[in-house]
Amino acid sequence: MRYVQLADTIRDRIVSGTSGALPSEAELGTEFGVSRVTVRRALELLRDEGLVTARRGVGWFVASDPVRQSLGRVTTVEAALEAAGATAGRRVLEFAFETAPTDVAKTLGLPVDGEVLRVTRLNLADDEPFALVTVWVSARLGAHLSRADVEHSTFYDLLPLHGVEPGRVVQTITAEAAEGKTAHHLGVPAGSPLLACRRVTYDRHGDAVIVAEHRYAAHLTALEVEFPFTQTPGARHG
Repeated sequence: MRYVQLADTIRDRIVSGTSGALPSEAELGTEFGVSRVTVRRALELLRDEGLVTARRGVGWFVASDPVRQSLGRVTTVEAALEAAGATAGRRVLEFAFETAPTDVAKTLGLPVDGEVLRVTRLNLADDEPFALVTVWVSARLGAHLSRADVEHSTFYDLLPLHGVEPGRVVQTITAEAAEGKTAHHLGVPAGSPLLACRRVTYDRHGDAVIVAEHRYAAHLTALEVEFPFTQTPGARHG
């Protein structure tokens, strides 16, 4: 299949050091004497491998190194992107007061029919989808917030303004396959691997105040933890 051969050639170029913007689909078609359909299929194959990305209205680019997020301290998606040299942006997709999901109500210490503010947003890196984040806070805390507030500031910035000081954070990390709206919003094919992070933030009194779920395309981010080396007496090390 010609598109597979073309993908092999472009892959070799990337491995050899090609970076940044790729030639346009028309230019690649002319260079290799193939149709634009063949070029598109080759690039889509490389995108599925995480080697290239498409920017709407701009073109195709070699995928950059994943954004690295340290698990040793509390940080935000925006801070991680800025540290990686990317321009961070956010787009609020949903802002709604509703009955809390059972697990969220339990975590936040709400009654079964307790109400929460749910905010679903898309975090952007250089105007491209980076993370899909859903955040829940109790309706009592959410009553002070507007859609404009959460479009421009993080919950870690907003809640202290209303007397809530974050204390500790517990984060659970798993993996899953992208489906439905999640795949659509992140701009990845259905079935693509995702990092799924569930973060519960507690206040200074030990009460859970924020439940958040983050979804990242696996090739775009890496979660790192640093810890001291300790050797157990009598243990054997390879």
